[in-house]
Amino acid sequence: MKPTPTSPTESDLLLVFGAHPDDIEFGCGGIVAKETHLGRKVHFVVCSRGEAGSHGTPAERVVEAGRAAALLGATLEFLDLDGDAHLEIRVTHTLQIARLIRQHKPALILAPSLVENQHPDHSRLGRLVRDAARLARYGGLMELKDLAVHAVGQVLFYAVTPDAEPTDITPILVDISAPGILAAWTAAMEAHSSQVSARNYVELQITRARFNGLRCGIHHAIPLFPNDPIRIDSLAALKPGTRRF
Repeated sequence: MKPTPTSPTESDLLLVFGAHPDDIEFGCGGIVAKETHLGRKVHFVVCSRGEAGSHGTPAERVVEAGRAAALLGATLEFLDLDGDAHLEIRVTHTLQIARLIRQHKPALILAPSLVENQHPDHSRLGRLVRDAARLARYGGLMELKDLAVHAVGQVLFYAVTPDAEPTDITPILVDISAPGILAAWTAAMEAHSSQVSARNYVELQITRARFNGLRCGIHHAIPLFPNDPIRIDSLAALKPGTRRF
């Protein structure tokens, strides 16, 4: 049975950050596909054009990113920071991201995980986004005085690769088993043709999702790692856990 779409509102916005043009699709594209199918508005912020990549030109990768976002039902913008493979932790970057958060007013944010043993841009962007979500709440920041403060409901991290999954955070496993969701996710990953022609990234991500699905008795799932404890209103909100074996 397909989920019933709902009408999105401004407060439903999911804001997703990626360091490179393909990070979001590979790391959490299946979740994006499900959320947009349910009616949630999703906006991508990509913080480089893949300038340092071994495959594909920056112009090609920008086109691929636009095509992939459209396939997932998301909108897209690029935020120029230091460029691919040059990202540094700077207060000015944190404030730029905090400004975007105040402008878009998301309910939720997804960002790359903070695990260091991955592309350094991933973990650094995750830290910048985490800190920016905090600064976006502070009314006394002179650099942001022209925008109203905004508190994000949750910051959750995604892992672009298996090595990027935190070992000290219990994940939330998001069910993406519906055939239409998997198809949209696969198409979005394949839209990054300059990358998937070099390595079999699609099979890697689908296999990861299949493994995580088997852990909890469903077909496919993608993990997210919350920055803060998740609040629930009742134990009725809890689903069966992953202890299947």
